[in-house]
Amino acid sequence: MQQNTSLPATGFVRLPQVLAVFPVSKSKWWAGCKTGKYPKSIKHGGSTFWKAEDIRALIESIAKEM
Repeated sequence: MQQNTSLPATGFVRLPQVLAVFPVSKSKWWAGCKTGKYPKSIKHGGSTFWKAEDIRALIESIAKEM
């Protein structure tokens, strides 16, 4: 996994930003969100976002497992 320095410390990120630091396919990401393996998305104004903090926590938890 790449370092998560391209993510903001707080705030919201879109899917391309997520996949830039967590390299899985879009379909695998969406399947993981559906099953709870990956963080839940937030819908606002017709767009989908994730909390940057949740993505950072996901990356850190995966790194601890390695």
